[in-house]
Amino acid sequence: YQQRNELLEAKDISEMINAMRRDVLDSLISQYITPGSMEEEWDVAGLEKALEAEYQLDLPISKWLEEERDLHEDAFRERVFAKADEICVQKAALTGEELMRGYERVMMLQSLDTHWREHLSALDHLRQGIHLRGYAQKDPKQEYKREAFELFSAMLDSIKAEVTQILITVQIRSQQDVEAYEAPQAVSNVRYQHADFDEALADDAAEGKEEHQPFVRIGEKVGRNDPCPCGSGKKYKQCHGKLA
Repeated sequence: YQQRNELLEAKDISEMINAMRRDVLDSLISQYITPGSMEEEWDVAGLEKALEAEYQLDLPISKWLEEERDLHEDAFRERVFAKADEICVQKAALTGEELMRGYERVMMLQSLDTHWREHLSALDHLRQGIHLRGYAQKDPKQEYKREAFELFSAMLDSIKAEVTQILITVQIRSQQDVEAYEAPQAVSNVRYQHADFDEALADDAAEGKEEHQPFVRIGEKVGRNDPCPCGSGKKYKQCHGKLA
């Protein structure tokens, strides 16, 4: 929420964009070249294909390594970052600094809003099924906090990857191009806060008192002689089936 307010007020977020681009490319490289691994274990061809497919970065990494036998991992990572930076600088020069800075801000806000809505929906879905963790002798409240944090981290990674990909590959020629990407939904229509676990349960309880909701089964019905879903290894009728 605080970051979004800063984005609304900022005119230049290029430093943030540059840091995001570095993080995203570094993570991609690590998928093909495990940090600290031997060169014989590197999937250089796979990395070249991934950079080209996802970011339109046609980089001759294999050639670099053949011509410079002493080019170590950190050095060629930095070279990939530098090539990506160079492309973005050239793009800004052709487009115009002011126009490019405005587009970066628009894309960041749009991606943040879209993924935040999806994140809130995922939290609602998590909350609705979190009580099932109790069947596996886990604390639902702690599980909710842990999984909610994992969802939040995944959301941030998705935002960084999406914005990085768009900004490297997009072609902006005019202010109209920037305006065409602006989020159509007004800022006032975006919900930025979500109830914590205790508040969410209290809200659910209040809603349940106001209106009885019909039972909807999710998944197949568990037979009394089937293994219990809690994972105890016992038959359902000898475990949680006793409560039914």
